[in-house]
Parts: sequence; structure tokens; C-alpha cells
Amino acid sequence: MPISIRDVKRTGKDRDWIESVYDEYLDSLSDLNTGIFLSVNANAPQRDEIFASWFATEQSHPLMIMQGSEPVGFALVTRPRIHAKNETPVDFCLSEFFVRERHRRTGIGRNAAALIFDRFAGEWEIVVYQRNPGSVEFWRKVVAGYSRGRYREATRHGEVRERFRSRPRPQAAD
Repeated sequence: MPISIRDVKRTGKDRDWIESVYDEYLDSLSDLNTGIFLSVNANAPQRDEIFASWFATEQSHPLMIMQGSEPVGFALVTRPRIHAKNETPVDFCLSEFFVRERHRRTGIGRNAAALIFDRFAGEWEIVVYQRNPGSVEFWRKVVAGYSRGRYREATRHGEVRERFRSRPRPQAAD
């Protein structure tokens, strides 16, 4: 079944779906022992603030990952407002990326990531906690394959940072 992504900023039904699986996403991160994921539960006021920032600013682009007509994950692309000192600014960050567990290791995540990178052409940065070796390995493979080996990786403060440039792919003729 084909993989697609769609912008969900202005659709309440898609936002509701993302909110409904958000606890599943947090559970998948809770084993990292960073201390920040456990504090955002369904009744926490921070949760409302998180989703308000996802859906209310021009700096964020919430996306639904679809397999055919079934939602199987979500992503959040953001435009950084503040750039780190002595670093080349990036155009986009993949701030959140989630594929439901039963759909993992099927190529959906890799294909969705490529669609996202193609949609937002520019300089990218993906930051992954070193404590999450599965994600570090996944993003290394995805970025290396997508960029054809033209990327930079740096590790600092317990994070692995992948930087690369994406370009829009030509659209297929109808």
C-alpha cells in the first residue's frame, strides 16, 4: 500500500487522532530515562501547550503519515527561530517522528521521512538522544541513504545530530 503524508494543521479530525496516539508515542520514549517525557500525561496542562504550538504557529508543520487511507504515524517539522552560536543555520528540524509499533520495520518510516524531506527542501537537522540506539541507527541509515552519503554527524551533550540538504524531487507526470 502506498505511503503518503498530509498536512494536518487545519483538520480537527487528524489532530484528534494525533492526540489519541500521543500517549503511545510518549510510552515509546519513556525508556530513555531523560525525565522529560513522563511528565506530559493526558491531564497535564503542558500537553495543551504542546499541541497549541504545533497547530497555531507558522514555524511548525504537523503531518500525518498514512498507509493508504489508514493513519499510521505523525511527524512535526519545525523551522528553528534561534540558531546555535558558531553553527550554520538550518531551515528545518524534524522535531517529532512517530510510527505506531505494529507498522515499524516495514519501510513506512523510511519512506515517510523521504517524502517529508522532499516536501521541505533545504538544510535539515535531526537530533536523536544517544540513549535511544534504535533511533540513532534508524536515522543514520535513513539520512545516509536519502543524502547519498552527503551528511554531517556530530555528537554532543548526549545527542546525535544529523545535518544534510534535501531537494524537491520532480513530480511524476499525470
